Amino acid sequence: MEIVDTPVGDVTRNCKNYATDGGDRLVIGGTLEIQEGASVTGLPSAAADSSGVVRIAANQAASVAADIAALTVDFNTLLAALKAAGIMAADA
Repeated sequence: MEIVDTPVGDVTRNCKNYATDGGDRLVIGGTLEIQEGASVTGLPSAAADSSGVVRIAANQAASVAADIAALTVDFNTLLAALKAAGIMAADA
């Protein structure tokens, strides 16, 4: 009988979500569900504000532009809404 000290294959994890790199990295292979009232810290500022709230732009009505000038106005309104919500960087 031979005793094997080294496990065969990857037996360091047995689920889809696991910590690796000494706990420095969390791998989510399943679904990450953030429930009401929870917060997330450390997201890039473009994705969430300091309290962890993900920014959402105001609703933009569908364009009914009949010409390029009207479409330009609708498009610029969309850009302004994205900037106001902090989703897109403001003009320099």
